[in-house]
Amino acid sequence: MADQSKKKPNPIDAHVGARIRMRRNMLGMSQEKLGESLGITFQQIQKYEKGTNRVGASRLQAIASIMEVPPAFFFENAPTDELTAGEGFAEEASTTLVMDFFSSAEGIQLNRAFSRIEDPKVRRKIVELIKALSPDDTDK
Repeated sequence: MADQSKKKPNPIDAHVGARIRMRRNMLGMSQEKLGESLGITFQQIQKYEKGTNRVGASRLQAIASIMEVPPAFFFENAPTDELTAGEGFAEEASTTLVMDFFSSAEGIQLNRAFSRIEDPKVRRKIVELIKALSPDDTDK
């Protein structure tokens, strides 16, 4: 077999890692703090979040417990066999874009602030504003 170290991460492992990163950022938790809680290094957390290393079931259960979510949280909207079989599908790219945004500092800040707005009319107006400001509004 060829050198496996240059192999692209499994899409499910990458998705689970992105969800770990997203939840960790939502909680304002550092990689160091999560690693410390698990008894592993922050470098290992980085590898999990990139999908480079696969998270075992017992470790995922521990991460879910620390982050106060059910283990299923990490698999929500995971790529299906149809998507992973046909790499390059628009849905897969769209999901990655959304996950990347919600894992970013700006995405987390925006999500936190937006979720604190109680008035549904104000929320709709904010969405309309963002659509008006975006250069390519194809979601009409």
